[in-house]
Amino acid sequence: MTTLPASPAEIAALIPHQGRMNLLDAVLACSPQAITCRARGHGRADHPLRLDGTLPAPVGIEYAAQAMALHGALNARPGVRGRPGFLASARGVRLHVARLDDVAGDLHVQVDHLAGDERQALYRFALHDEGGRLLVDGRATVVLDTPLTP
Repeated sequence: MTTLPASPAEIAALIPHQGRMNLLDAVLACSPQAITCRARGHGRADHPLRLDGTLPAPVGIEYAAQAMALHGALNARPGVRGRPGFLASARGVRLHVARLDDVAGDLHVQVDHLAGDERQALYRFALHDEGGRLLVDGRATVVLDTPLTP
């Protein structure tokens, strides 16, 4: 694996989420089994996923999905770009807070690769505040290389 991306621009070069929809700010750690990312923009008034002035806790699933995409890109075989995919399901999701915009400090997004093959990947995810308090957790399945028809 190469040097970990340390800025939103470096992350944007690896995942499809661009502009304000790129929610991750840096990678703190990455291995073939897991990735931990930092996010700082959850309190911004112009956050693209705000609803009625707040950032509801289920948005944590999108933070996790972006970390999963980044994990796949960083762990792709040498010379192979990360493969396109989409979030097919989220299971066992628990919301330990109602909203994320009022969480002080950084968010830490942890995803663990549990299983997968050439067509799909299963992850466990957890969002914590910078003090370690659990905010959102669950499991998600990502389906790879499947074209979506409009």
